[in-house]
Amino acid sequence: MSHVPAATRALRMLRHLAGRSGPVSAAALAAELGLPRSSAYQLLEALADEGFVVHLPEEQRWGLGVAAFEIGSAYLRHDPLERLARPLLSRLCEETGATAHLGILHGRDTLYLLKEHPPHAPVLITGVGVRLPAHLTASGRVLLAHLPRAQVRALYPGADAFVDRTGRGPASPGELREALAAERRQGYALEEGQVTDGFSSVAAAAFDHNAAPVAAISLTVPSERPVTPTALASRARDAAAELTRRLGGRPPSG
Repeated sequence: MSHVPAATRALRMLRHLAGRSGPVSAAALAAELGLPRSSAYQLLEALADEGFVVHLPEEQRWGLGVAAFEIGSAYLRHDPLERLARPLLSRLCEETGATAHLGILHGRDTLYLLKEHPPHAPVLITGVGVRLPAHLTASGRVLLAHLPRAQVRALYPGADAFVDRTGRGPASPGELREALAAERRQGYALEEGQVTDGFSSVAAAAFDHNAAPVAAISLTVPSERPVTPTALASRARDAAAELTRRLGGRPPSG
C-alpha cells in the first residue's frame, strides 16, 4: 500500500482522465473515484498548478493538460514495455509458430504495440498501431476482465457501445459481464472468429505493481490448426507472468 495517499489519489485521477473520451466534471470524478468532493477539487487544483490538468470554465469540466502530454511523449521515447516484451514475443513466435502480439487498452479499443509474425503465416490485420474493439479481441477481454467492474460499466454502458465485425462476440453489457467473469476465472481469454473469420486467439494479462492489468500477450493461429487453445493459453500465460515479473508487478490475489 502507498505511504503517500495524496500522490496515489492524484495518479489515479490522471489515469482515470486518460481513460475518458473527453473532459469530466469534478463531481463526476469524485463519484467515479470514490473521493469526497473537497478532496477531488484540491487534487485538481494541485494538478492544474503543475500543468497536468486544465479547467474548462465554460464547460465546468476538467481535462488533461500539456504536462500529461509531455509525460506521454517521454514514454514513447523510452518504450520500456515494448523493450521488455519483445524478446518474449519473439520466443513465443519461434516456438509455437503462432503470431504473437502485445496489446494494451485504449478506451474501448485494443491497441497493438508489438507483433511477431512467423514466416509463411497468413497476414493478419493486427499490425502495430492498429486498434480493434476490445470486447471482441482476446487481448482486450483479458484486460477488461481484470478491471474494476465500475470501470467496465463506464466503458460499456449500453448496447450502442458494442461494435460487431463477424456476428460473433458479446453484444450487450450482460453478455460481456458473463464472458469476462468466465475468462477471469480461467486466467486467459479465447476469441474464435470474432475479429476475423478463420482465426482464433488466446491472450493472458501482465500486471503492474498494483496488480492492475497493464498489457496482454496474445497468440493467433488459423482456426483449423491442430492445436488446442489451452496449449497456446499456457504459453501465453507463462509469457505474461514473465512480463509481469520484468515490470516489477504482481498478479491479483485470488
